[in-house]
Amino acid sequence: MQRTEIDPRWQDLGVIERLVRESRTVAVVGLSPSPSRPSFGVARYLVRAGLTVFPVNPKLTSWQGLPAYESLADVPEPIDIVDVFRRPEHARGIAEEAVAAGAGALWLQLGVVSAPAAAIATEAGLAVVMDRCLAVEHREVVGWS
Repeated sequence: MQRTEIDPRWQDLGVIERLVRESRTVAVVGLSPSPSRPSFGVARYLVRAGLTVFPVNPKLTSWQGLPAYESLADVPEPIDIVDVFRRPEHARGIAEEAVAAGAGALWLQLGVVSAPAAAIATEAGLAVVMDRCLAVEHREVVGWS
């Protein structure tokens, strides 16, 4: 499988560090109820690290005792980071939702690469991180385990 080249600005360590240090709310789009899925582990880590997590998955009503939301538009509080666990072809629409929701950043998880999504978010003033794991970066920067 050929890897897509990623523009270095979508993996800027300064942006990653700032987001990890300053963000307090994370909407996890595509959060799975299955403990074997990466989204579950990342969300669980973020909750344990003290962040407020908003599960976003139209197939869920709750996740680990937290209310789940059908879309980003339904999240009742400001969102610092929209953390995306959906296939790349869905990222553009999620970027549009993140912009409409007034999110601060669009974070595309490992394997989620979408230049169109990054362009939409960047043009609207959102920070963008692509093909990186938020939990790994949080652990690296903050040192929480």
